[in-house]
Order: sequence, then C-alpha cells, then structure tokens
Amino acid sequence: MHEVASLLSLTHVKKYFGAVRAVDGVSFQIGQGEIVSVVGPNGAGKTTLINLISGELIPDSGRIKFKDFDITFTPIHKRVKLGIVRSYQLPQIFEKLSVLENVLAGLLSYNGHALDFWSLKSSKKALIKRAEEILDALGLLNKATVEARKLSEGERKILDVAIALTLNPELLLLDEPTTSVSLEEKDMVMSVLMKYIKQHGISSVIVEHDLEVVEKYLSSRILVMNEGKVIYNGEFQGIRLDERVRAVVFGE
Repeated sequence: MHEVASLLSLTHVKKYFGAVRAVDGVSFQIGQGEIVSVVGPNGAGKTTLINLISGELIPDSGRIKFKDFDITFTPIHKRVKLGIVRSYQLPQIFEKLSVLENVLAGLLSYNGHALDFWSLKSSKKALIKRAEEILDALGLLNKATVEARKLSEGERKILDVAIALTLNPELLLLDEPTTSVSLEEKDMVMSVLMKYIKQHGISSVIVEHDLEVVEKYLSSRILVMNEGKVIYNGEFQGIRLDERVRAVVFGE
C-alpha cells in the first residue's frame, strides 16, 4: 500500500532554556488536511512547540521538514511563503482600523505592498472582494466597518485568524483560540473556525487548554505534552486508558 507523504514532520526536536527542557526530543508527523490538537498542563512545552514550527524559535537539535523542504533553520517570512501561518493567544490586530481594513492589511502584506491601500486603484476591488469573502465565511462581514477595538473577545479571535487566512496557509497554527473567550462565545469561535478549516482542507495544529472544546471539536487526533515530551499521540478516547496520561490531562 502506497504511504502518503507527511506535510509536516518533526524528528527528535529539542529546545532548552537553561535547565528547562521546554521541548525534549519531540517527533511526530502531520498529513495533508489533518487537524491535530496539543494539550497538556502549563509549562508542558505546547507554545514552544508552536514557536519552533512557525520559526519564532530555532531548535537546539533535531529536524523540522515541511513538504519536501528542511525548514529547521528557515526564517519566519520564508515559512509563511511556504504556507505555514500562525495566530496568537493575544490577537495581533490593528485596534483603530476597521475589521475590513485589518483583513486588507493582511492581504497587502502577503502581496508585498505597503499599507497605502487606497493608492492601489487597479487592484482595490479585487482586494476588497477577497477580504469580504474571508469575513463572510467567518461570520464577520456584518462587522466590516466596525473598529477592531469594539469587537467582543470571541470576534477578536476570529478576526486574528481571518488575518492569518489572508496568507493562504497550508498549515495553520492556532495557539489557545478560546483563551479569554466567554463560555457563551467558545462554541461560536470553534464552530466558525473548524467549519472553515475543514471546508478548505487546511492542515492545523491547535493548542487548546479547554478539554470540553478539545473533545467536541478537536478529538480526531491528540498530542499530550508533559515536561517537554509527547507522552501520547492518538484519539481522545485513548487518553483515559493510560493512567499516566490520564493523570496529566485530568489531574486524576
């Protein structure tokens, strides 16, 4: 049987900060269109792992490959061009710009233009159309003219991802997409994001601390991290069967 090549692979990746082994010999692969969630206690190494994949950190040892490229030492902007894009725990948005202008800023950045949007007469309509398509797909088109600072926390999270989507990701890295989001908005945020990700076949690595969110939306494949190591890689149901993993995840 022919084996499908992985989109992303990490091999024995390590990142230490002094005596702290933030990521300690991590290896795993992600296939095209696969969605993988990363869970574990505070300090387990989850965000460091995302930073290593995105290029914000360089590993002390090990290799990272994306498609057919070794990207272990590739800078962030080149990883973005290859298709690796991330969003943050704290949304990276322009507070005083409108929702539409935030997404346009992302599109302009991807196309190598300065933020002088209104001077680009020839491509203005096409850029607006694309920005509106993204906002419509994520349920924010009705807020297009609203200043970003006036959005709810959940809407801000979605806008942050909308900006990331302007970079046409093949691999989307989401770090705690429901952090600081109210209980009422968590379902809205996750249902909107997962619908878009699945419809467009975007491979994703999603760090999430809320186990109810993980079980409901991200249960297809779970990586459990503890003390810098991946101690479980499989389906959500399996984490209850291993006593050590259950203790880390549920505190039992």
